[in-house]
Amino acid sequence: MSFQREPNAVGYDFTVPAGKPWSHIVRKGEVLRIIDSEGCQAVDTLFYSAADKDERYSAQDTVREQGSPYITTGTKLMSNEGNVMATIIADTSGGHDTSAGACSAEANTVRFGHDTKFMHSCRDNFVMELSRHGMTKRDIVSNINFFMNVPVEPDGTLAIVDGLSRPGDYVELRAEMDILCVISNCPQVNNPCNDFNPTPIRTLIWNG
Repeated sequence: MSFQREPNAVGYDFTVPAGKPWSHIVRKGEVLRIIDSEGCQAVDTLFYSAADKDERYSAQDTVREQGSPYITTGTKLMSNEGNVMATIIADTSGGHDTSAGACSAEANTVRFGHDTKFMHSCRDNFVMELSRHGMTKRDIVSNINFFMNVPVEPDGTLAIVDGLSRPGDYVELRAEMDILCVISNCPQVNNPCNDFNPTPIRTLIWNG
């Protein structure tokens, strides 16, 4: 975790509505701050090299590199090419998940019943937002779930429980290459990852 700090002059400031997608290029050396405006809001996030979108975030390489399943200050976000895409430089919440993946119509149906099949999901958001950058659902990989509390149970299974983030908590990452950041501000209402009430988030970008 990190103490609250004020950024340098902010060059970009955008509020992502509840349940909606967002994407933006973050240039090498710039800092992206993702703010959980009201607390307990999962933020599903993907990263791609802006120069070559076949190079993208790898949860497996990131976990192996740091020896921990959780993302926090000091974590280097690794690509499938073995390069550092970004570094987490500040985190007021801690313990962000990169194992549980994004919610989908299929997962909702299996977990919560057939009446949830047509509810909007993070996978839907990713498909829509990636299409703006010439990509398809084939380009969706394992993501980071910022502010999502996913403890590992004693039997090795993953649990999705009440979030720990408070209103105004944030995570900051410094881009180590030009990256495309794609976010689904999670619309899930069937488990406690969003406190059953999706809310807006805020994204800031400035020169590091």
